[in-house]
Amino acid sequence: MTKIHFATQLQKYIIQSIFLLLVLVGCKSLDISNPGPLPQPPSPDSEVNVPFVFPKETLHRIINSQIPEVLLDQDQTEFGSGIVGSLKLTRNGSIAVAALDSQQMTLKLPMRVKGEVGLSKNGLGSLFRGKAPLDTEFSPVFKLNPEINPDWTVSIKDFELLDLGGKLNFDILGMQVDLSGMLERELKRWAAQNLQDDKKLFNLKPLVDLAWEQVGRPFEVNWQQGSTGFSIRPEQVNFKEFFDKNENFTVWLGLNGKIQSHPADAIPSRAFPLPALSPNFSGDNKLELLLPASISYDELDEILGANLNGKSFRVDSKTILTLDQLQSSAFGELLAIETDFLAERNNGDPIEGKLFVVGKPAFDEELQALIFEDINFKVISEQSKAKIGIALKKRKIIRQIEKMAIFPIGDLLEESTEGVRDRLGLSTPIADLQIENLKIVPEGFYPTANGIRIYIQGKGKVGIQWK
Repeated sequence: MTKIHFATQLQKYIIQSIFLLLVLVGCKSLDISNPGPLPQPPSPDSEVNVPFVFPKETLHRIINSQIPEVLLDQDQTEFGSGIVGSLKLTRNGSIAVAALDSQQMTLKLPMRVKGEVGLSKNGLGSLFRGKAPLDTEFSPVFKLNPEINPDWTVSIKDFELLDLGGKLNFDILGMQVDLSGMLERELKRWAAQNLQDDKKLFNLKPLVDLAWEQVGRPFEVNWQQGSTGFSIRPEQVNFKEFFDKNENFTVWLGLNGKIQSHPADAIPSRAFPLPALSPNFSGDNKLELLLPASISYDELDEILGANLNGKSFRVDSKTILTLDQLQSSAFGELLAIETDFLAERNNGDPIEGKLFVVGKPAFDEELQALIFEDINFKVISEQSKAKIGIALKKRKIIRQIEKMAIFPIGDLLEESTEGVRDRLGLSTPIADLQIENLKIVPEGFYPTANGIRIYIQGKGKVGIQWK
């Protein structure tokens, strides 16, 4: 009987020893001397791409607003064949636009021709000095290929007069004179002088810069009783224009760049300049942003300390654990929190030491907060019973830390959303742009030497309201 009792006691002792050994091994499994390298944060690359499909009415309005009322005004001009006079060509109604193919278009330009013509002073002109009035209408049709160059200037390629669209006849001394050929030559001569491939009709850059100054201007996000500035550094502007199969003028416009963060007292005052144009190969409507925000360890200590410092929680029916003097830092890819602890027991002396806690920063969508996952800790104490006692309550302590170590970032996400909506919205004379279906969530948390880098990802589309 004594042998059986001794064997039972020995068995219990062995089981308890093995359990205690496993606990101690578990505590020692966290090697705080080798945190590993800091993570490499991603490049804050961002992209917006918008396919503009111009309604025909809008395109007609734009073209009609850009072509001047007076097209040609010549005085005392020799038209050939001994005919001289003055000639004024003005627009006479709305210009009609049609697509020939994906790149070329036709313009039907109603004109009114007014002036007077007569014979030159040589020959019969010395006898008949009178001039016949000229007032007629015609609608020439032009073929052209407008092109926006990489430097934002506009040129016309492949200009051709397809049809004069009428006859320019007048009566002089009872003779019918047809000046249609003369007018056609004048139009072609004007085009040769002004619409060559190397001629730049006008520069879009000043207009684009005005719009970009509104969209690309740095903006602020207020958070944690302070503010952070964000600016867009454009690296590439992508552009493609063509007529689609329904003869709609289409522009694919995209911007690639990086979003930079700035301290509140060092925010740039104006937008960074736009680069030259590059080809665009995408017709997708998309907005993908990556905003880099930061939390210093001092800020993190302040918020987490409010939840943990001096706070007590019960780890079992006999022990209350109190944490204090929290300090956070990087631990490789993880976040480390070092805190003093005091464990007060009903049936024994208090034990004290430090907890070196590490965890993976993550986002809790329901709480809209930075939390910690996969928590582990190491007990640092000169009291051996502290290591054993705390280790035995490891799971309960981890659960309590998970509940209390919360850093709210909902305000940051809300402010970022409003900042993006406000900055990327644009009102122009032809259309209003607004961000639609914008969703902003943390892409990741990256411990650095000075704090945690939070990358906020924004995805959405650009809505277009044509006027």
